[in-house]
Amino acid sequence: MSAKSDLQQLLSVPMEERLSVRDREGWYNVELDDEDSRAAAVLLLFGALDSTPSQFHESAVPDDLDVLFVERAATLSSHPGQVAFPGGGIDPDDDGPVAAALREAVEETGLDATGVEVLGTLPEIPLSVSNFLVTPVVAWWSAPSPVAVVDFAESAQVFRVPVADLLNPANRRMTVVRREGQVFKSPGFLVHNVIVWGFTAILLGHLFDDLGWTIPWDQSQEIPAPLRAVAPVEDPSQA
Repeated sequence: MSAKSDLQQLLSVPMEERLSVRDREGWYNVELDDEDSRAAAVLLLFGALDSTPSQFHESAVPDDLDVLFVERAATLSSHPGQVAFPGGGIDPDDDGPVAAALREAVEETGLDATGVEVLGTLPEIPLSVSNFLVTPVVAWWSAPSPVAVVDFAESAQVFRVPVADLLNPANRRMTVVRREGQVFKSPGFLVHNVIVWGFTAILLGHLFDDLGWTIPWDQSQEIPAPLRAVAPVEDPSQA
């Protein structure tokens, strides 16, 4: 089957029959403040768009399959400098998580949403740092359009990464966070001179497992997660 068919087949499974990240990750005991939590959505946009194919050629996906990322600006108060999927909070005017994910992707990358075919959604994931309950929206880039940073106050770069390079065992590590006497380990990816880790890498890792794309890799190779200090927030309305 094609990569798009693999995605469609996975997303055709009823939501109640799919395991969430909370179910899979034994350490993922995230609880949100129900009064202050906010719904959010991210866009996992796959496509065969890049004129430069992957450097790794022994995977379960085509060399030209890629996925869209943004690197968040280092000055942001939430998740500064981290590589992420386009996305953000669901606004009252949004018609659900799909609309929110597309709107945010347009605002962050300038893509033409009419060329995006939404395939479905994955189970919600809680994020305690931002108090978001995130719906991952999976889509296929059926009609490519140019993308770039729209607002450098929000994003440092917008880029596509060949999925085969993400799957390359040589590019995979376990990232380690030590916090308050506890140690948290999660999968990471070394690509495009950045480390993809945290929520984004956990989500990708489980998605690749479910698709049958994962290639066995050495999980004993560990690196510190690239934690950054949270930028000060001068205006409370911008927190």
